[in-house]
Formats: sequence, C-alpha cells, structure tokens
Amino acid sequence: MDGTFSLRSITTEAKQLPPRVILLGTPKVGKTTWAAAAPAAVLLPVKGEEGADDMTCAKFPTAQTYDDVLSALQALATEHHEYRFVVIDSATALERLIWDATCRAENWPNIEKPGFGKGYVCALSFWQRLMEALDWLRNERGMGVILIGHVKNKLFNDPQFEPYDTFMWDIKDNAASTLTKWADCVLFARPKQFVKQVGEGLKTEKHAIGSGERCLFTQERPAHPGGGRGVYGRLPYELPLSFEAWAGAVAEAGRK
Repeated sequence: MDGTFSLRSITTEAKQLPPRVILLGTPKVGKTTWAAAAPAAVLLPVKGEEGADDMTCAKFPTAQTYDDVLSALQALATEHHEYRFVVIDSATALERLIWDATCRAENWPNIEKPGFGKGYVCALSFWQRLMEALDWLRNERGMGVILIGHVKNKLFNDPQFEPYDTFMWDIKDNAASTLTKWADCVLFARPKQFVKQVGEGLKTEKHAIGSGERCLFTQERPAHPGGGRGVYGRLPYELPLSFEAWAGAVAEAGRK
C-alpha cells in the first residue's frame, strides 16, 4: 500500500497560491490596463484584441492560433524569467482560436457542423488543456493568472423572479461555466452610474447618470457576475478600478 496517505500526512496548514482571476467588463473600461498593473505581469494578446497594442509593457507577440497560446505558456514553463502574472487578453478572442483548433482536429468545416451543440462540447477539451497549462504555471512557477473577458447584455430567466437584464460573459455558456468554476476570483469592471429621477408627477422619468469613475465589483449581483472563494469571497463589494486597490483589499481580507 502506498504510504503517501496516512494519519501523519494530515495537516491544518493553509496554502495560499497565486490567484486565478477572471476580469470581465464593459468595452474600453480599462480591463487590460488593470491587468497589466499586476506585479511583473506579462501579457499574451490574442488575435482580434487591440487593448495591448499601445501599451508599453511586457507582452508576447499576438497569438494567431491556439497553438501559439500554448507555445507562449510553454515558454513561461521552461525558460528562465521573473514574471509573476500571465494575462490572456482576451478569452473572448481566444474562443475563436479554440473553435478553429477544434475544427482542424475533427476535420469539420465549422464548429456548428456536428449539430446539437456537439462542437462546443468538444471545444471544452481545448479549454481544459489551457486551464491545466495555467495551473502548472501557478503550482510549479508561482504565477498568477488573469483572464480578461468581454460581456454582453442578456435577458436572464431566474426561476424565482421575473426575467431581468444582466451582463454575462460573451463566450459560450458551457465554457463560461467551466472557467468560472476554475477561477478563484471573478471581477466585473464598469463605469459607476447612479439613477436620477427627472420631472414630477406622471412625467417622472429615471435616467442613468455616469460619474466618470470606473469601479471594480467583486461580488455577484443580478446586474452582473462576480464572486470568489476563500479570501477573494471576503472583499468589499465595490472598489476603485485599480490593481493596487484590489490587492490591498485582498491583503486586508487575509488578515481578518
């Protein structure tokens, strides 16, 4: 019998690994800028994204294929470096590369060819391979992961309430669910808004007013995604859209 597991192997020690962060947000809110501010971050831009083009930060050439993405992660796994975070910008663009890779592997002309959503189910294995590569970097090289994603506005049919509009990740639901379960922390970024009542009596109207401030939301609400496990689930609901503010809140939550 293998002696790895015995009563002597039981421990109460907590192990804090670097975070796996999903950062979702509205267009041009500053998602890439936020992620690039992570300590010793290196960006991996994906074909179809332009957020990192004018940024003077460490970044790989733009990945044109799924294999390019894996090649970049392999370089981080095998070559000497001092990077502490890898940022993939974005999962939305990466999904297209994953569909292309799936179609080449299965000899399909397009991801819809097998019908009944089977192409998207098959594509999950390529997402899984990506997550395993990122987990290796996290566990063996001590690197945090930031995966940037865009959102879409969609009517959500909640079984307990009337349907309502909400922001949702704009990738396929099965991929979004898989990645969300994998992540330690899901964040949502958007400009701060408040509702102002205009007019009187029957002519009263409500208008959304923007303050220009950009905020980071750490918990799920009906209007948007969010949440985290462990220390990332104990953060204040709203923070300034600043990596330093988020990291400070994580440190503070860890002391409680």
